Amino acid sequence: MDAREIVGVGRSRPTMEGAGVHLHRAFGFHDTGMFDPFLLLDDFRGERPEEFVAGFPWHPHRGIETITYMLEGSVEHGDSLGNKGVIRPGEVQWMTAGSGIIHQEMPKPDANGRMGGFQLWANLPAARKMIPPRYQEFGRDDFPVAKLDGGAQAIVVCGQLAGVEGPVNAVAVTPGFSDVTVPAGCRVALPTPPDHNAIAYVFEGQAFLDERRNPGAWEVRSDGYTERRTDALLDNHTLVRFGPGAEIRVETLPDGPVRFMLMTGRPLGESVAWGGPIVMNTREELQTAFRELEAGTFLKR
Repeated sequence: MDAREIVGVGRSRPTMEGAGVHLHRAFGFHDTGMFDPFLLLDDFRGERPEEFVAGFPWHPHRGIETITYMLEGSVEHGDSLGNKGVIRPGEVQWMTAGSGIIHQEMPKPDANGRMGGFQLWANLPAARKMIPPRYQEFGRDDFPVAKLDGGAQAIVVCGQLAGVEGPVNAVAVTPGFSDVTVPAGCRVALPTPPDHNAIAYVFEGQAFLDERRNPGAWEVRSDGYTERRTDALLDNHTLVRFGPGAEIRVETLPDGPVRFMLMTGRPLGESVAWGGPIVMNTREELQTAFRELEAGTFLKR
């Protein structure tokens, strides 16, 4: 199969969101066409509770889906529909905001004071921006594991990888979302749908994600910032954007494994009008949403 080549590399950048949560943003708010159908990826791993326990108090969403994947600690959540619960390590909440929801997310540290995970935003197509909101929540044991060559494996949350299908269903942009671990000294090819855009985010270890070993120093502008790299060895906090192809080829070094999130999705190719937690197709739709917030008519159920 045709291997995808790396066409963009960036480092996630420290930022603050909510009531003062320190996190790293891999991409978001710029160059939406580069990551279509995805809008934003936040890495909220932290070891100092004072930097995250203030959380994300009540705020609205419309026109998107938010995917929260926990590694450590937990997140308590509640919303305007009366839903509430806790997302723990290895668990996923897939929230379709649709026509509108108001919710809060409050991180809690584990016994060692750590908390961490990722939140990915996926865009909704224009025809489904105003569908009723809904949740899909899954425990650690709900996710199948795809066994790959050389002892590599992937926890499959959504979509298919190596013939294994994740439990998340009826998602508008038919994305793939997997937590991939490749052991030391291993080479593996990960199949990806050829009509999907593909991105990866490395968060443990290091690896080559491109067959080109020394492409030379080159500059890539991604999400409003510039990075320079001299080889294809990628490590923690690294975002990788791939070109077209049918598979991603991964090679680890003899002294350690790599772990990364792999995300694929069919691009929508639609206009994007973005206003904080609300993403529509036109400025007029955004203005309507904010007027409804002020008037108390934002929620449609």
